[in-house]
Amino acid sequence: MIKFLPVLIFFSILQSSCSSSKKTVKINSDSTTESSKTFPVRSATKRAKTFSTLLKIDRKDFVAYSKKFLGTPYKYGSAIPENGLDCSGFITVVFNHFNVKAPRSSINFTDEGTEVDIKNAKPGDIILFTGSDNESGIVGHMGIITAVEDNIQFIHSTSGKNVGVIINNFSGYYKTHFVKVIRILE
Repeated sequence: MIKFLPVLIFFSILQSSCSSSKKTVKINSDSTTESSKTFPVRSATKRAKTFSTLLKIDRKDFVAYSKKFLGTPYKYGSAIPENGLDCSGFITVVFNHFNVKAPRSSINFTDEGTEVDIKNAKPGDIILFTGSDNESGIVGHMGIITAVEDNIQFIHSTSGKNVGVIINNFSGYYKTHFVKVIRILE
């Protein structure tokens, strides 16, 4: 049994890296059907914050670097751009470029940073969503806000209809799975 422990740990980490399940979800970002559901946001665990203070990273540089990965294919559990990226792997790669070690799974961002109202979001803030089961309240997907003018836009790696790193509007499916925006950059 002990020899199987590393394998069990590996699959546990892999399973929670970007979503609470490895289901492919059909995403329709053009949907005009929007609903706002209230559900409790469930924390991953009681652990120390990775980001105890806001980081001194230029927001424009952060967003510009994230856009270099547009078109990178989606690969579940990967933080290696040449192989493809899942949502948290994408975020990890962007933070690593700025010499910041970020949590590797989306759920571990639940208690990070400072929560900000979506109306006060800025480019470079992190936007959190539930995974395919939005009733759970558990963070399972994430992205980086790239624009806030007329409609909030965010960059993320998705396994849905448009597979890979893309920019989407905050509408339809994403509004129904929205959890919160967190600020990690000054």
